[in-house]
This record gives sequence, C-alpha cells and structure tokens, in this order.
Amino acid sequence: MPHEHFHVHGPHDHQAEHAAEHDGADSFAGRLAVMTAILATLGAIMSFAGGDTIAKAQLYKNNAAITKTQANDQWAYYQAKGGKQNLAELGAVLSAKPEQAEKFQADIEKYKKQKEDIKVEADKLEEASKKWDERSDEEMHHHHRWALGGTAMQISIALSAIAVLTRRVWLVYGVFIVSVIGLVLGGMAIAGI
Repeated sequence: MPHEHFHVHGPHDHQAEHAAEHDGADSFAGRLAVMTAILATLGAIMSFAGGDTIAKAQLYKNNAAITKTQANDQWAYYQAKGGKQNLAELGAVLSAKPEQAEKFQADIEKYKKQKEDIKVEADKLEEASKKWDERSDEEMHHHHRWALGGTAMQISIALSAIAVLTRRVWLVYGVFIVSVIGLVLGGMAIAGI
C-alpha cells in the first residue's frame, strides 16, 4: 500500500475536466478572449496613431498661422514703402528746384525696388502658409480615419464581451464584420486615403 496514490478532486478541477471533455464552451470563451486581446492591441495602436496625427495637424496649423503673420508683416512693410514712394512722387511734383526733383526721383526708384523685393518675400510666405494649412488638413483627415478605426475596434471588443456572456455564436460574426471595418479604416489611414 505504500506505493498507491491517493487522489482527491476539488470541485473546480472536476468542473474544468467536465467542461473540457463535453461541451467545448470554454474553448469558445478562450478563442473570443484571444480575439479580444488582439482587437484591443489593434485599437491601442490606432488610438496612438490617431493621437500622433492630431499633434502633427496642430503643429502644422501653428506653422501656417506663424507664416501667415510673417506674410502680413511683409505686406504692412510693403504698404509703408508705398507711402514713402507716394510722398517722394509728391515731392518731385512740388519741388521748385531740379536737383530736388532728381533726389525725389532717386527715392522713388529706390522705394519701387524695395517694394518689389518685399512683395516677392510676402508672396513666398503666403504660399508657405497655404502649404502648412494643406499639410494640417491632410493630417486631420488621417486622424479621422484612425479615430473611426479605433472606434470600430472598441465596438468589436464590446460585441465580443456580449458574445462571451450570452454564448451567442452569431454575435461573433458581428465582431468579425466590425473588426474588418476597423482594419479597413486603419489601412486607409496608413495608405493616406
């Protein structure tokens, strides 16, 4: 008798053995648990990517605003030079002496040249501001794709939990359908569509 083993089953051990041998219900829950973990991981990745794109969109929008302000400053400078040019033109017309008129004419040419240079710079800044705005809009578009994809993953996780609790196999199809929609949206965000 010393070599015989005495084996006692606890209630949990008996239930686990019985479920595994008979109805496979635990395998249903196990598969859904693994799928839910995968969906949660994908949802977290989409959420991170969405946060990254919104940060970029805000940065680009700030750059657009700063560049637009610089362009406005250049246009104000252009107008100031235009005012000086107008005063020089008035001085040339009103001057009684030819040497004064020549000095005013030289100032007029100087202001015209300065205005041309200022205009070129202001136009460049306005174009740069538009490009920053376009980049911001693109990032916002990607952000919306990521956000929709992440939301679809969250809905899939909720459906998965309902399927486990109710043991309704047909709900698993809903999990798959909504998950695929989320993956498509995430793929569209990656592709820039």
